[in-house]
Amino acid sequence: MSYTKLVPALLRANSDKIKRIGISPGRFRSTVASTQRQEEKEPQSDGCPVVKAVQVELISQTKGARNVQANKIAIDFDNTQEVYKSKDNIELLRSLLVFKLCTFDFLVDKNKELMELSKKVFGRRLFEKLMKMTFYGQFVAGEDHNSIKPLIQKNQAFGVGAVLDYSVEEDLTQEEAEKKEMDSCVSEAEKESPDVGREKKYKAHRQFGDRRGGVISARTYFYADEAKCDNQMETFINCIRASGGSSTDGFSAVKMTALGRPQFLLQFSEVLVKWRRFFNVLAAQQGKSEMTALEQKLELEQLKESLTNLGVGAKDDIDNWFTGEKLGSSGTIDLLDWNSLINDTTKISNLLMVPNLETGQLEPLLKSFTAEEERQMKRMLQRVDVLAKHAMENGVRLMVDAEQTYFQPAISRLTLEMQRKFNREKPIIFNTYQCYLKEAYENVTVDVELSRREGWYFGAKLVRGAYMYQERDRAKEIGYEDPINPDYEATNRMYQRCLEYVLEEIEHNRKANIMVASHNEDTVKFTLEKMNDMSLSPTENKVYFGQLLGMCDQISFPLGQAGFPVYKYVPYGPVNEVIPYLSRRAQENRGFMKGSQRERSLLWKELKRRLLSGQVLYKPVY
Repeated sequence: MSYTKLVPALLRANSDKIKRIGISPGRFRSTVASTQRQEEKEPQSDGCPVVKAVQVELISQTKGARNVQANKIAIDFDNTQEVYKSKDNIELLRSLLVFKLCTFDFLVDKNKELMELSKKVFGRRLFEKLMKMTFYGQFVAGEDHNSIKPLIQKNQAFGVGAVLDYSVEEDLTQEEAEKKEMDSCVSEAEKESPDVGREKKYKAHRQFGDRRGGVISARTYFYADEAKCDNQMETFINCIRASGGSSTDGFSAVKMTALGRPQFLLQFSEVLVKWRRFFNVLAAQQGKSEMTALEQKLELEQLKESLTNLGVGAKDDIDNWFTGEKLGSSGTIDLLDWNSLINDTTKISNLLMVPNLETGQLEPLLKSFTAEEERQMKRMLQRVDVLAKHAMENGVRLMVDAEQTYFQPAISRLTLEMQRKFNREKPIIFNTYQCYLKEAYENVTVDVELSRREGWYFGAKLVRGAYMYQERDRAKEIGYEDPINPDYEATNRMYQRCLEYVLEEIEHNRKANIMVASHNEDTVKFTLEKMNDMSLSPTENKVYFGQLLGMCDQISFPLGQAGFPVYKYVPYGPVNEVIPYLSRRAQENRGFMKGSQRERSLLWKELKRRLLSGQVLYKPVY
């Protein structure tokens, strides 16, 4: 069973024998699943000396009505003395000042212009000092690997780890960004024949060429050339080494769009989606179109007969496609088996073959690839592999950030392939799931099932998502289905649903791992409640928490001091080169601070407590 066998045979298909068939309205995605469960484990009793412990009776909903005695973990997020024990008074005042400034619309809207003006008025050196006393000092750890170590070590002393993120960004104009995007996302074949049969969603559109538009909480990379991608890979490698050198259990964050020409991500995403649709068509023929992805299991003999009748290959060829070590051994083919027909052992451009549902033939997504385009695709995969190897060698976990939906199927598939290779003994590679997407739950359940079946460690970071406004505008303008949940409440429900599913998997199979990346206190409390119900101890290091440096310390530090694995996303880089990052933090905090006064009120409460108790010169002890 190999894609190298499948491609030539399907290309020989006789289109005259194939009838037009509709696409199932069922959901689809790029990865795979089945519904097996591993043997359940008994719940483990947990406890933590630095938090309240109350004896409670728990009823496990997933294991029947058994009564389990456990120590319930209760964390006080209002105890400012504990929350801010790692901060001196100057740091509290800085936080109050920065958060207050973020509430003024004029300052936030014009923040980049004001920073440039300040640089001219005060000069570079004085400007950098002012920034380090305010915004830079609040949200950025330091300029280089050495300067960030004191902050990382201090946070570690109070139970908070680090996800290192080199946050230098290219400061492009909108016109420059659009030109770079169009140049890097349009192949030579498309330039010659711009109307080739590509889907609108997976084609570059100039009006959305500046992928920074409407995005305030995520960094954006634009492709220039292969040398720049190599430089960005070296930057990630240095970040991995710095993480390994400064902590024993750190993370490092990477973005796929920094590692190669995004044309490949667009094209591979379209291929994966079309292959999933073809599976839906075959499922519909067996009356299974209304089933979920985990339930669709096609009868092997009936599937072979359908493919033969459609004319996609001779019977002997079709038999050969489904003769893998385990493929079809159960008499059925599921999405996992189907996706395994696409592998990376063949020529890279052969991965970009798609079934044409009108003709029934397997056709190249594009008519031709230049030799350079073939090399660019291969280099991207090689860079991904290099980073994963460095992460393993340095004892660092690699967090692959999520990006736009027209890139994400390919990003998720490439990340999945890294997990299959490097997560055999422990979780090294973590994928990111955006819960504002309608298909988020299916994405999570499908990938969990693949990890369960193949026996590797599942690693996930759950986020709500950073591209909502841009995604909605693009779908509406270009004309495809909005991929985003209808409202914030629906996204919250999706987040909790995905979280519960992974927590349940952890309960039954200790190979699953999840980072709850959220600034929402209710989400964190919900997670703690579920961990209590499961008797899941924080010391098992299966559930992590993550927040941005300089934000929501009232969540991070109580969790860390209570023994939970909690991490700050720690940006670093020279002052003048992280201004785009600081600009986004100002915009993000505007909405955050206007929506809630809680963090500022807690800061004021602790500052007043210290002043009234004579702790004017308070210094953290660690």
